[in-house]
Amino acid sequence: MPTHIGLLGHPVAHSLSPRMQNAAFAARGLDWDYTAHDVEDALAGVASLRELGFAGANVTIPHKQAVVAACDEAEGDAVNTLVFRDGRVLGFNTDKEILAGIVAERACVIGAGGAARTLAPALPADTTFYSRSGQWPPDSTGCDLIVNATPVRDDVLVELHAGQTVVDLAYGPEETALIAAARAAGCEVVDGLEALVRQGAASFRLWTGLEPPVDAMRNAVRT
Repeated sequence: MPTHIGLLGHPVAHSLSPRMQNAAFAARGLDWDYTAHDVEDALAGVASLRELGFAGANVTIPHKQAVVAACDEAEGDAVNTLVFRDGRVLGFNTDKEILAGIVAERACVIGAGGAARTLAPALPADTTFYSRSGQWPPDSTGCDLIVNATPVRDDVLVELHAGQTVVDLAYGPEETALIAAARAAGCEVVDGLEALVRQGAASFRLWTGLEPPVDAMRNAVRT
C-alpha cells in the first residue's frame, strides 16, 4: 500500500506541491502519494490525516502558526512540515531553507503571518515585518534583503536597486510584479517556484530519509 502525505491549507487548489512531491516520489521509486486538503480548521485537519494513516503533511497559509498546537514537538512558533511518527506529531520548519546561503544585514519582510514567521530563524537580527494591520507601507531603505511573505502577486510596494536580494514566496503561471521589477533593477532573485522547491526538498528529506531529487522537483513546477 502507498504511503500518504497531505497538504493542509485554505485555499490549496492552486498549489503545485502535489505535482512537485509526486514527481519526487516517482523519481526515487517510492510508492508514495501527496494530496492537497482544503481545511479551515488546522487541528481537525491534522487529526483527520492521522486517523487515515498518513505519514506526514505540509502546512500552508493560513495554518502555519495554528497547527503548532497539534504538535507534540514543534520547531518554533510556526511550522510548515509535519511528521507523524510513533503516535506523535513532530512539527518542522523547512521554510527557513528558502534563505539558505543568503547573507544579509538588514531585511524588509512584507507580511507578518505564519509564512513570515517560519522564515524568521534565517533572517538577520535587523529585520522589520510589515503588514497592513501593523506597520505600513513597507520601507526597504537600507535593506539588502527584501522578502514578500504574502500571496500578493501584482504589487511591488518597495523601491529596489542593484545589490539587493529579493525573495518572493508567491508564485503562479506568470512571474510576480516584484520579481519582474527586481530583475529589471539588477537584484538577485529567488522566485516563488524556487522557494517552493527549496522548502519542499527539505520536507521530502524529513519524510523519507532520502536525498531529494531536486532537478525532478524543479522540472515539475516549471513545466
